Amino acid sequence: MACFAILGTAVFFILEDEGLEPLAAINKFMIYYILFDLVIRYFLQKMPVTNIKPLLILPINRSTIVHYTLGKTTISFFNILHAFFFVPFTVVLLYKGYGYQAILWHLAMMALIYTNNFLNILVNSKNTVFYIALALLAALGASQYYNVFDITTYSKVFFQNMYDTNYWFLIAVLLVVGTYYSAYNYFKNRLNLDDGLAKKSEVAQTENFTWLDQFGTLGTFLKNDIRLLKRNKRSRTTLIMSFIFIFYGLLFFTQSIEAYDNPWMKVFAGIFVSGGFLFTFGQFVPSWDSAYYQLMMSQNIQYREYISSKWWLMVIGTVISTLIASFYLYFGLHTYLIIVAGAIFNIGVNSHLVMLGGAFVKTPIDLTTSKQAFGDKQAFNMKTMLISLPKMLVPMGLYTVGYYLISPNAGLVLVAAAGVLGFAFRNYVFDKIEKIYKSEKYATIAAYKQKN
Repeated sequence: MACFAILGTAVFFILEDEGLEPLAAINKFMIYYILFDLVIRYFLQKMPVTNIKPLLILPINRSTIVHYTLGKTTISFFNILHAFFFVPFTVVLLYKGYGYQAILWHLAMMALIYTNNFLNILVNSKNTVFYIALALLAALGASQYYNVFDITTYSKVFFQNMYDTNYWFLIAVLLVVGTYYSAYNYFKNRLNLDDGLAKKSEVAQTENFTWLDQFGTLGTFLKNDIRLLKRNKRSRTTLIMSFIFIFYGLLFFTQSIEAYDNPWMKVFAGIFVSGGFLFTFGQFVPSWDSAYYQLMMSQNIQYREYISSKWWLMVIGTVISTLIASFYLYFGLHTYLIIVAGAIFNIGVNSHLVMLGGAFVKTPIDLTTSKQAFGDKQAFNMKTMLISLPKMLVPMGLYTVGYYLISPNAGLVLVAAAGVLGFAFRNYVFDKIEKIYKSEKYATIAAYKQKN
């Protein structure tokens, strides 16, 4: 809130010093502000919960229940936060003589924020809307970066009219009213025990993955993990985040940000580009199996086979990410070799560190929800933090040493060699990790039994 308030107060003068008309500059990129807000809400904003069943047998109108539940979203932090930017900025506009139209512009911007609020409610019920918004945001950003199509040329006129006219702001007001009643009608029509609250029955589809049988017990675990990734909301969200991580390197390899244009930060990007799945999925091993972990531990299951299956899944994910990232060859062969070297380090070293950190993360996962896609605050502790430090610092240090003492290629060789060395000692490392998992076994089971 402090950051937003400071930015809202200072951005006018910052843009003015750059020789730009502040309000026009803000309006030019407001389309990205709105779309990015919607994407962030999807992952982080929690929907309000109302225990509806007891209310349906009381003399309370269904419309009252829906209005009350939707009304609770209006005081969400994700709505109030934006006021800390728009209110100071509007005050500065009034101070600078922009007139009462600045208030109309402010009302329009807050109406669009609340439009996102109610649109997000629908998005959480219809994932297709989210995928469309995310694809639109990525497509517009890429097309503008490569000078194919600049959406801001047209969106600037729309947002500027919120200030230039006395009536254009009503469009934003109508949008928020429209999305509110769309959400209202959607939930009101499903607010009954026979339909909306009834559990859906679907025809079960069996996926055998018989080609994995040749790997024995390891193949059995891999089957379960593949089904997990395909069927559950939370794990599917992890796949989406892993795919987004692949494009993270564009911030570093395009030289668009001066602070990132140095050797060690490029290796940092290479580690993330190839290791998105490794980090997002691996950090919650064995929490992915928390729902039936007690049952697993009561079976005659070798911990080594269990750990190996998770490791192989992360290796496969790293290899696939590296292959998809081959488009970075556009920025030069050395750029892509940084990603390849990072992938080798991820497979040989970081995969072990992720597995080791997982032994100390005792946070159960609700597989039916896509919330907390970036992790859980309870997953953070001192042990996992200390284990996480070498994941980034070691490859960055190795590459920097080789880069300045010998050559850039020598830096890549050092990073890759560390990964190869880690792979060579894989069995020894697995023995150590297995002992830690066994020592943490009963504490993990006890933690997974906890509710709320």
